[in-house]
Amino acid sequence: MLRYAFRTAETGFDPAQISDLYSRTVTAHVFDGLYKYDHLARPYRIKPNVAVGEPEIADDFRRWTVRLQPGIVFADDPVFRGRPRELVAQDFVYAFKRFFDPVNKSPSVSNFLDQGVLGIEALREKALRDKTPFDYDTEIEGIRALDRHTLQFRLAQPRPRFLMFLAEGNLFGAVAREVVEAYGDKIMEHPVGTGPFRLAEWRRSSRIVLERNPNFRELRYDAEPNPDDAEGQAIAARLRGRRLPMLDRVEIAIIEESQPRWLSFLNAQFDLAYDVPLEFAQSVVPNGRLAPNLARRGIGLHRILNPDRTLYYFNMEDPLVGGYGAEKVALRRAISLATDVQREITTVRRGQAVPAQSVVAPGGWGYDPAYKSPNSDYDPARAKALLDTYGYVDRDGDGWREQPDGSPLVLQYASQPDALSRSFDEIWKKNMDAVGLRLQIRAGQWPEQLKAARAGQLMIWQLGYTASTPDVQPGLEILYGPAAGGQNLPRFRHPRYDALYDRMRALPDGPERLALLREAQKIVAAYVPQKYNVHRIVNDLTQPWVIGYRRPLFGNQFWQYVDVDPARRAAAAG
Repeated sequence: MLRYAFRTAETGFDPAQISDLYSRTVTAHVFDGLYKYDHLARPYRIKPNVAVGEPEIADDFRRWTVRLQPGIVFADDPVFRGRPRELVAQDFVYAFKRFFDPVNKSPSVSNFLDQGVLGIEALREKALRDKTPFDYDTEIEGIRALDRHTLQFRLAQPRPRFLMFLAEGNLFGAVAREVVEAYGDKIMEHPVGTGPFRLAEWRRSSRIVLERNPNFRELRYDAEPNPDDAEGQAIAARLRGRRLPMLDRVEIAIIEESQPRWLSFLNAQFDLAYDVPLEFAQSVVPNGRLAPNLARRGIGLHRILNPDRTLYYFNMEDPLVGGYGAEKVALRRAISLATDVQREITTVRRGQAVPAQSVVAPGGWGYDPAYKSPNSDYDPARAKALLDTYGYVDRDGDGWREQPDGSPLVLQYASQPDALSRSFDEIWKKNMDAVGLRLQIRAGQWPEQLKAARAGQLMIWQLGYTASTPDVQPGLEILYGPAAGGQNLPRFRHPRYDALYDRMRALPDGPERLALLREAQKIVAAYVPQKYNVHRIVNDLTQPWVIGYRRPLFGNQFWQYVDVDPARRAAAAG
């Protein structure tokens, strides 16, 4: 059994309705994608999962044909009435269509639209226009089951990186239509897939328990680390050939406060400290090395620069901070210049981060550690000058600036009620106080803030995005106009940016695509719909009885690749 904690509550377990990391971590282990990321390869290697071999690619990356392994079956569920239910190509067709069903209000629909699957958008538009149920039974050219175990995609434009999309099993995993229809609006509580685990218990925002799926296919540990990766080679040598999953059970607690989460690990109630709380980082990893007292206990340190980025986003439709006029851009730029990211890193983050210059994540395509955004400077004097120039001045002498028309200027910032969030809130409020900008903080639970963000009801919010693929395109999508209300929480719309995004989708990786990326970065720097803060350094710790742990860079999967030595755990407890 593996025991650890999420720092933030999940939203549910229906791939078509989720976007948060925590829910997607669960679905990555319940549902199967066609392809997967090799657990040990760095930076990445994509391998078949339920597919047989590599896809057949034709018509300049527009036609992709995938064959499925026969004989794979879903986890048992009462819906199947005691009969084995085989995974077939039609299950992927149905799973894909669900993202376009307006009833599901999928936050990922824009990402799926991006793939340009022929015919799917017309089905969605018909359901919206006619206010009729989505038509799952009409066959479309873009995704078809050619036979029981053969799936074919037809795309409107070349998609050279479509394989990465097919590897996102946490979202595009196969689902059985009869399960979805049986559970209806309760489907978030009843994930049924062909993956290595199945949901055994769920108390919302409190406890998630998964158990080994007895129907999981015969699969052996076969990760392929790089030849120069000594740690990876040692893990592979120890576990190669073991049947997966090696665990029988995974228990996850939801503990938002850092101290009880950390104490539970120190007291051996948890086997894994997934991202050591920042408050304790300096005592746990002084100068980037595991503290001697922890090393003596046999605890393992796993430290990486995460492929992520934290940012503040501004609602571009908000009457105060949104808009594309010079005075609105000046306000956002001034807020950016007044934000002391380095202080955040040295104080709240305890040195466990590096400044972020753009949305491009470390380890991903297009990341350049030498790239620098003009909005990454900390310069309160320039911030004040910008505000003065564009009429954001203190007219009534109360110490706070007003808008150019004299109306109040109050920045409404959404946050969470936990101690760490309060630390970030405090430092950012001091930043804004220093330039005369009044900041009001409205705390709420993360799932509720996310719901409000999607509805365009938040003015400013800070959140982190962890890259789910090595490609930069999903990162750029969070500012892509057609994705407004979905992944594009700022609701940014810029024709040239959107055109660059569209062109980049069709190009293979290379100098031409990279030049377009740099132009897109310049547009974002000019309009400041987001203020990029940091890329986080994450420190995971494992108890000495945990075997084979390595944080996945992409794909969110690791449970099936980990083992626990119960005898060693019992000896430590005794």
